[in-house]
Amino acid sequence: LFEENVSYYPTLLPETSDEDPAEVFAAGGTPELAELRLHNGTIYRWNRPVYDVSDARPHLRVENRVLPAGPTVVDIMANAAFFYGAVVEMVNDERPLWTRMTFDAAHQNFLAAARHGAAASLYWPRAGEVEWDELVLRLLLPMAQRGLERLGVARVAVDRYLGIIEERARLRTNGAAWQVEAVQSLEERGRSRQQALRDMLRAYMEHMHDNEPVHTWPVP
Repeated sequence: LFEENVSYYPTLLPETSDEDPAEVFAAGGTPELAELRLHNGTIYRWNRPVYDVSDARPHLRVENRVLPAGPTVVDIMANAAFFYGAVVEMVNDERPLWTRMTFDAAHQNFLAAARHGAAASLYWPRAGEVEWDELVLRLLLPMAQRGLERLGVARVAVDRYLGIIEERARLRTNGAAWQVEAVQSLEERGRSRQQALRDMLRAYMEHMHDNEPVHTWPVP
């Protein structure tokens, strides 16, 4: 993968180093590989390999970058439980999802979700085109629950975190939807666009530290 990065992706951020990695390695040291690390950081992969050095010790890791951020810790935990539970169940299915759905269909789902958010309709095998909330409630949540049970996750944790996903779907509200609704509400009450954006961000930061799921936040 690192060789592919160097071969196929142009350098966006030039950085030069006086380090000779071969000499450092031959002397028993740890090459920093600063140029390679910076270049790798400009290439977005869903599962990105990373070479890094910590306390003079090199390591390789894989960053799983598909999960959405926040806005609260409990929202992040719910997203992780939902995602990993569903993935485990898909992997253990006799007919894995990727044998029943084309890459093009998955790509179109990705674009629809990115463009339309809570208004998106998505394709799913045997279900056809469905609203995202129906897909989550009817198909994906039961799948995620079975996957988490397969992993041995405590029932109280499964109920807590998947319950957040369930209510988010029922209310059709996520972090982005709350942001849009908050800005529109503030503008309707006389704020300018810039004022509305600032006030929304201020409220967003305050609610974030309360660690309550975003679908429960009041709209300012």
